[in-house]
Amino acid sequence: MGIKRVFVANRGEIGLRIVRAAHALDIEAVIGVSDADKAGLGAREADRAVVLGPGPAAKSYLDARLVVQAALSSGCDALHPGYGFLSERAELARLCADHGIAFVGPDADVIDALGDKLRAREMARNAGVPLVPGTDEIASAADAVKAADEIGYPVLLKASAGGGGRGMVIARNAAEAEAGFAKASAEALAAFGDGTLFMERFVPEARHVEVQLMGDGEGGVLHFGERDCSVQRRYQKLVEEAPCAAMPDHLRAKLHKSACDLAASVNYRNAGTAEFLFDVQREEFYFIEVNARIQVEHPVSEMISGADLVQEQLRIAGGGKPSFTQDQIGLSGHAIEIRINAEDWTRDFMPVPGTVSRWKVPEGPGVRLDSHIHEGAVIPPYYDSMVGKLIVHGANRAEAVSRLQDAIAGFEVEGVPTTLPLHAKIVSHPDFIANRIHTRWLEQTVLADGAE
Repeated sequence: MGIKRVFVANRGEIGLRIVRAAHALDIEAVIGVSDADKAGLGAREADRAVVLGPGPAAKSYLDARLVVQAALSSGCDALHPGYGFLSERAELARLCADHGIAFVGPDADVIDALGDKLRAREMARNAGVPLVPGTDEIASAADAVKAADEIGYPVLLKASAGGGGRGMVIARNAAEAEAGFAKASAEALAAFGDGTLFMERFVPEARHVEVQLMGDGEGGVLHFGERDCSVQRRYQKLVEEAPCAAMPDHLRAKLHKSACDLAASVNYRNAGTAEFLFDVQREEFYFIEVNARIQVEHPVSEMISGADLVQEQLRIAGGGKPSFTQDQIGLSGHAIEIRINAEDWTRDFMPVPGTVSRWKVPEGPGVRLDSHIHEGAVIPPYYDSMVGKLIVHGANRAEAVSRLQDAIAGFEVEGVPTTLPLHAKIVSHPDFIANRIHTRWLEQTVLADGAE
């Protein structure tokens, strides 16, 4: 069996990453690009590039039928959605199945189930996975106040259908719960077409931890350790590391088992991530959601495990089995990733498209850069502003932090502003060095001086 030609339905660094992983397995790669990406590295390195449409994503990367038609017309027997865009749209997985194309990801029904946070909570509950104390669907502002009074403030109103911080409001009293219901519901409706909300207890200084999973679709699930993604701004991750150095080993083992049990209960296939809140003081973790795709931060799991997760995705989608058993996955050292965005972080992180006139990347032991950028590359205005991911690995966290500091200092970019200066501040901060961080730390500490 196996895949012979894969259609890459994405762009930027992940598009290039999939092309290279396919070539490493002797699989031909066809990449779908917009007019804005025709000259990109992904198009250059792929065996063929197919223009999907104009620059705006709605007319190219986000048109599921157009993407599948391009895969069919180019003779592809598989399709890899990457992350973002259509990667968690059950519609794309169904279209692939209907046309005999192997979808590099989970089944459409699983994507549907896990994409609804209320259904995912029920699945986690049935699998015996700890949940944040909370509710099922909340129907009105009055119900929100009643539920919050029972749970205890502060609480978090959350959209059932979405993520990324949209449709999410913190309430610290009854008035905020009442007003927050209308705000969160309207925001969720606008962003996801579904205003359904539920409520969870808000853990003020929690860590965000997640487990990298790979399922065979028959109940077999491997994990590649956990990641700590606690450095966030408005629920968006800026720094990710593996493992979570703040988690005791006895709890780590329970975390991995919970994540695997949940994925196994739905016969999860391909790559996915189970996300949790970790209450450091209580030494408790709670399930948040499952991301049914490869994630931006997967390289830190690769660095500590030695696995190539994208190649594993392609093997499984082609009908093969994972290359490892759980006993063969050895986790060693510590890895940290920063997301480099073409943004002016001193002006509310305003995206700044343009042409990169200088791009001198750091090198050295344990240093990796995943990027599609080169000198002369044009950053278009239509997409996410991420231009690369800088990843380092060390024998321990202290060595990884030191290598990251040196790598950032040696990175030279001109032509567009980037978030590298902010990352230099983050990784040199005493709290970060001492691992005294949580999900609100960046906003409360580094950004509290008004630079944002």
